[in-house]
Amino acid sequence: MKRTVDCGSLRKSDSGNIVVLNGWIHRKRDHGALTFINIRDRYGITQVVADSDNSPELLSVVGALHNEFCVAVEGTVRERPAEMVNPDMATGEIEVVARRILILNQSETLPFQIEDESAAKEETRLRYRYLDLRSAGMQRRIALRSAVAFAAREWLTGQGFYEIETPTLIKSTPEGARDYLVPSRLSPGNFYALPQSPQLYKQLLMVSGFDKYFQIARCYRDEDARGDRQPEFTQIDIEMSFVDRDDVLRVGEGLMQHIFKKCLNVNLSASFPRIPWEEAMDRYGTDKPDLRFDMPLQEFRNFAEKSGFSAFKDALAEGAVKALVAPGLATYSRKQIEELESHAKIYKAKTFAWMKVSGGQPALEGGASKFFTDQAPEIIQNLGAKPGDLILMVADCRKQVALTSLGAVRSKLGHDLNLYQPETFAFAWIVDFPLFEFNEEENRWEAAHHLFSYPQEPFHAAMERDPGAVKGDLYDLVLNGYELASGSIRIHDPELQKRVFKTAGIEEEEAQKRFGFLTDALKFGAPPHGGIAPGLDRLVMLMAGQHSIKEVIAFPKNSFAESPMDECPSPVDQKQLDELHLVISKD
Repeated sequence: MKRTVDCGSLRKSDSGNIVVLNGWIHRKRDHGALTFINIRDRYGITQVVADSDNSPELLSVVGALHNEFCVAVEGTVRERPAEMVNPDMATGEIEVVARRILILNQSETLPFQIEDESAAKEETRLRYRYLDLRSAGMQRRIALRSAVAFAAREWLTGQGFYEIETPTLIKSTPEGARDYLVPSRLSPGNFYALPQSPQLYKQLLMVSGFDKYFQIARCYRDEDARGDRQPEFTQIDIEMSFVDRDDVLRVGEGLMQHIFKKCLNVNLSASFPRIPWEEAMDRYGTDKPDLRFDMPLQEFRNFAEKSGFSAFKDALAEGAVKALVAPGLATYSRKQIEELESHAKIYKAKTFAWMKVSGGQPALEGGASKFFTDQAPEIIQNLGAKPGDLILMVADCRKQVALTSLGAVRSKLGHDLNLYQPETFAFAWIVDFPLFEFNEEENRWEAAHHLFSYPQEPFHAAMERDPGAVKGDLYDLVLNGYELASGSIRIHDPELQKRVFKTAGIEEEEAQKRFGFLTDALKFGAPPHGGIAPGLDRLVMLMAGQHSIKEVIAFPKNSFAESPMDECPSPVDQKQLDELHLVISKD
């Protein structure tokens, strides 16, 4: 009873063949004289028929069958009558007339029904993930993930890249997120860390002369989970020598074009738009804008200065006043507008205001409109507003807060109002990021991304005097409102690397302690190099039209970084702790 064909392959041309199917009972429909059984495996579903003319032994087995029993079926393929053809099934033109059925294993009562997409709660799905993975939706997405990983390997290898593995147990170099630490049994009191990325090792591979490297790399960060983040994740890690930014961006574009064509049969444009970071923030309020719809943030400072609206006055000195025209939303109730205000306040917006554009002779009404009556025609014309539109405004003495909060409202409206086609893929490069950002809590400058990114040439001379003005040779690839990949040209000059460390408040002794194995390597003829690392989980999530990377990972963690299925993290016995010389604090 070993299978001779899978459950997705049979067609009308197979009529008359005797076959053996192996799979699970997907559905069973008893019509008295006839029983229809859908058998499922990863390849598809085939309908099996048993009738009252079958042997008593076979009918006895049929009567015992329940959903998710694992079975083997032997039978003859026959063409369905025209009126019985199921166009929604790849095998819908045929059925298999059973002559023998063997129960390979029974199934207990299911905690939820195996559907195309499970309606069970997330915690239940994760508790019984092995059942959830049987659903057609999860099967499709895991298959897509496999295809994307293969396509990446195929294209990069074809471009002359070597796939090289880097260590999983590494030195802890605290920066960014928290490290996951692994105690050493052979070196008591010392620890390995799990890599947040292969950053230092791929740079060392460039020093080693390998020129073009990639890796489907597992990475680990001890940070709070969210829809597009997990404590362990996978990235397509890429590094190249003797390149500049344009070279790396072309590789990123070529990789995406190949993956989308191979896996979705989607043709992407030959190159992606490039948007400076300052422009992206000013126009969209985020450095990962969703470009499937327009609705930009617009300058409102001039109108605020001429108005008597005191709530905006505090923002005029050093902050920003921005406006957003929401087409056709003048019908929004006060409650709906207050929901938008609450969303802006999540991002710490100080002042949120609104007004509507009335019909006929365009005028402003409601909300803050009384403060702008004299400027109404100019405001409407300048913002490109039309009758029936809603104008939303945010002011804050911190420009970044004003931009980010109104940008979040823009993103929410795009999602709530379905302003884009879900199957659209809008790529863009965000370039010219700040190299440093000021940490107010610690009263010091620190690397905005990481410490190994190259400062753009025009900013070398004044880097220590004005760190905030320094732009890095950094770039992000964004897709549909998500950061899909991040990269940079790296520092290959050890003296410049020291200056960046010092500007970020890391003295030479501390830098040597934390990163000495890299900075020592830079002294031995390190080539100019750079790279990029697309997130595999996010990429597959977006290609599959999902909003959580849990939907494209076989065994993800929940929002508490726990696995309900195998109950990890979990305690270990005292013997293991003793071997590692660890004591658990009772606090």
